[in-house]
Amino acid sequence: MADYDAVFVGSGINTLTAAALLAQEGWRCGVFERQDHLGGAIHTTELAPGYIHDLYAISHAMFLGSAAYARLAEDLAARGLRYLHCSVPAGGLTADGDSATLTTDPERNMTAFEGAGAGDGETWRRLRAEHQEVAHLVRGIMSGDLLSRQGVVLGLGAYRQLGMKGLLKFSGELLESCRDWSDRFRSPTTQALLAPWTLHAGMGPEQPSSGFMTRMMSMSLEARGTPVPEGGGNRLVDALAGIIRDAGGTCLTGNGVGAVLVERGRAAGVRLADGTLVTAKRGVVAGVTPTQLYGSLLADVPEAHAAAQAARRFRYGRARMQLHFALSGRPEWPDPQLLDAATIHLTSGVDAISRSVNEAERGLIPALPTLTVGQPVAVDPSRAPEGGWIFAVQLHEMPSRLRGDAAGQIDAPDGVWTEDLRERVADRAQQILAKQIPNFESSIIRRVAMSPTDLARANENFVGGDGSSGAFSLDQSLLWRPRPDLTGHITPVRDLYLVGASTHPGPGLGAGSGIIVANRMRAARRGWRIPARLSSVRSSPAQANSPANRPHSTGVHQ
Repeated sequence: MADYDAVFVGSGINTLTAAALLAQEGWRCGVFERQDHLGGAIHTTELAPGYIHDLYAISHAMFLGSAAYARLAEDLAARGLRYLHCSVPAGGLTADGDSATLTTDPERNMTAFEGAGAGDGETWRRLRAEHQEVAHLVRGIMSGDLLSRQGVVLGLGAYRQLGMKGLLKFSGELLESCRDWSDRFRSPTTQALLAPWTLHAGMGPEQPSSGFMTRMMSMSLEARGTPVPEGGGNRLVDALAGIIRDAGGTCLTGNGVGAVLVERGRAAGVRLADGTLVTAKRGVVAGVTPTQLYGSLLADVPEAHAAAQAARRFRYGRARMQLHFALSGRPEWPDPQLLDAATIHLTSGVDAISRSVNEAERGLIPALPTLTVGQPVAVDPSRAPEGGWIFAVQLHEMPSRLRGDAAGQIDAPDGVWTEDLRERVADRAQQILAKQIPNFESSIIRRVAMSPTDLARANENFVGGDGSSGAFSLDQSLLWRPRPDLTGHITPVRDLYLVGASTHPGPGLGAGSGIIVANRMRAARRGWRIPARLSSVRSSPAQANSPANRPHSTGVHQ
């Protein structure tokens, strides 16, 4: 039997960050991962000799802008982590060959937008100014602990700054759709440059709050660019694991957690897949989905009965595919500026994105999917041999329940993602790229495609291929994530916490839930706790009066 101060289920960015933050203060943390590698959605591998690919997440902009990085930066740098930056974080290319780029120079962006559409430069200037006025509120919403004293303070501060009229205006803008936000620009090319970023939040352009997410991501790109770790994302994973191990902790792979051990209503530890018992003095942190937590890790635990019923109503969103190309030479983009862009979207604009999202949500492979093309070599030349190049392509608009092909060209027998089906969809994406890049197909050294089924197999948090680990609809976002009847990061089991993309602030590498839970656990040690009535799913009177469900503390005020 092993004994730790805190035990972590899984090794995604949020669990590793929380463990590293606690390790800085002397906690002995145990991180247990089912896969044969640490990192969750951060996984680096060599797909061809000298070609270093990040299979899932590439950009670390959200992490560098986080409070977690501010606290960890010095220790991470001491363990060899170095971030590289670029001046052209984003590009866009339409089917007609029209292109645009977003740089880290605001004046350059305003000039370019004005040249693309009269008045668009002024529109960008105004939107930037409006965003800067509320940027601290946006950061607080997207990274703060909303179900705590911090959330109350944030709300009161917003009221004092904006007044009731301004607060209502800000709240309304939070609900704006991407289509409405994009329509502020006259140029279809500028719209095509900015609108696809809503897909990275797991949203479609017609969805409430998709405009807010698009604005926030666009402004972040201009402010921070697209930083990547030199040598691959695993450098961050290794550095976080180093902080944990140097404090006496453990990061173990190939032996996941089979169950959370609950004693007297408290998480006392875990049982590993091989039967090993691991105790936790101060708490257990689960980096899983609500479905896994309540349906598997807490199976037959009375305290979790009502929450398990709520978790069964947690919805997963669209699937995605990943394609990786190792190229022998630099791509001949129609616009040379695109060669410097860290990420390029191939789309014809909001209508095209909306059509593809609608097709995917109806179970169809989109006839003309949006291609998100990552070019890590544009930021970090060490990722490929001299003269070589890498494309990391994401297709965010894939059906989670496969029924057919919108173009009627690809058979989908029995709704199963077979290898043949996967490769035919990859062929479609490759053909879209080949139409724009004359030397593309002749330079391919290797292509690796990952279907939604492959993604789900590689990471059990990608349920059905959903890289967001849960639909990012309005009732499953912000303080309602995972669901209105599941309360954030705390659970009905005392000293058991939930982190990851299924919790606020959602998907991405911002490590927001990791730092929220680390702060809660630090404060809980000092005896500051949230009353149970604020932290558990409402149960029936009979359940509430049972010994297993008597009020107990499960969290802390910040």
